[in-house]
Amino acid sequence: MITELAEKARPSVVSIFPVQGPGRSKEFPGERLPNAPGSGSGVIIDPEGHIVTNNHVVGDANEVEVRLSDKTKLIAQVIGKDPDTDLAVLKVTGERPLPYARFGDSNSVKVGQWVLAVGNPFGLDRTVTLGVVSGVGRDNINLSRYENFIQTDASINPGNSGGPLFNLRGEIIGINTAIINFAQGIGFAIPANMAKQVIQQLLIKGKVVRGWLGVGIQPVTADLAKKFGVSEGEGVLVNEVFENDPAAAAGIKPGDIITKIDGTSIDTPNKLSRLIAALPPGAIAKIEIVRDGKHLLLDVALTERRDHAIVASLPQSRSELKLGIDVQDLTAALAEKFKLKDSKGVLITKVDAGSLAQAEGLREGDLIKEVNRAEVSSVNEFTAAVAKIKRGETILLRVLRESRAFYVVLKPSDR
Repeated sequence: MITELAEKARPSVVSIFPVQGPGRSKEFPGERLPNAPGSGSGVIIDPEGHIVTNNHVVGDANEVEVRLSDKTKLIAQVIGKDPDTDLAVLKVTGERPLPYARFGDSNSVKVGQWVLAVGNPFGLDRTVTLGVVSGVGRDNINLSRYENFIQTDASINPGNSGGPLFNLRGEIIGINTAIINFAQGIGFAIPANMAKQVIQQLLIKGKVVRGWLGVGIQPVTADLAKKFGVSEGEGVLVNEVFENDPAAAAGIKPGDIITKIDGTSIDTPNKLSRLIAALPPGAIAKIEIVRDGKHLLLDVALTERRDHAIVASLPQSRSELKLGIDVQDLTAALAEKFKLKDSKGVLITKVDAGSLAQAEGLREGDLIKEVNRAEVSSVNEFTAAVAKIKRGETILLRVLRESRAFYVVLKPSDR
């Protein structure tokens, strides 16, 4: 069964190398060292000769050398690339029909099912490894902007990048993209359904166009969950809403917790980014939010994504100490010095070493905009707001750093 599948699957897999430059050897024009920089794998996906691989295998090249299973060498044109998912589409023209593989449905992939990875590790052509799916929906690996990886223990080695992950029906369920070097036997593949969507856009438009919401977001930690009245990890917290963008037009506000998009639960900033990016500009997204304990459903008309980073990452809450900050009213000169886009707020002028504020990542030049959801625009208002906080209670601050906002929870132990 496995041997038949391997025989059927291998011919569609190709080796990819950078095109040799003018200084290449005349005697051995196609010879390369195994696993030379930029070498990798790919898979032919249709009779027209389209090949899918990783963007990082192609790099900045407009054309690459492709080696087929019968050792034929062809030059492939790079049709389109998408660094945000690390995918690229190439095209070769063969003199005869080329073997190709079909995509399967990656949404039906289950943990524990058998899979086959095919690629060219260390320059060894079309190596087949068998393994199981050990996880799905992995999205905090920091390999690309939009992540939803299938995790597998099928051996994926350098040179396998861009090669296919097959199910036992011989369908492509993923494109192998990376290994964790320090954890042997853990590999990641871009799911087929995400790849299909990207490939379709690259073939039609030559680029990928994505939906844009226009918010800054951060994870809902245990401390933030308590302050906003939701469960830990339920939704993501909106810490900023960009003017004239879809979220602002639909009435989304800082402090809202986005819990669902089109009925799909959101539990990480990455998942929100990925779901919004998968929608086309002009789509109406049904976004469920929690505001002051109430559930609201908003229709948001998405626009095209511009290149903003929209995830604010913050250190988790740790120790209980005094606040450990000095503050003063914001002046125009200070706003300019710290590149702040706001003219009102309470500026942190000093953060004590070893203090709670330092442990939570606050620093000199941060502008405090809110204390426990109440706006503060002067030191007097800040002092009054802090004075209302009872012993043992936590303090929720909304902070602006240069042009980015975020929330942070402080746990003072005494005052």
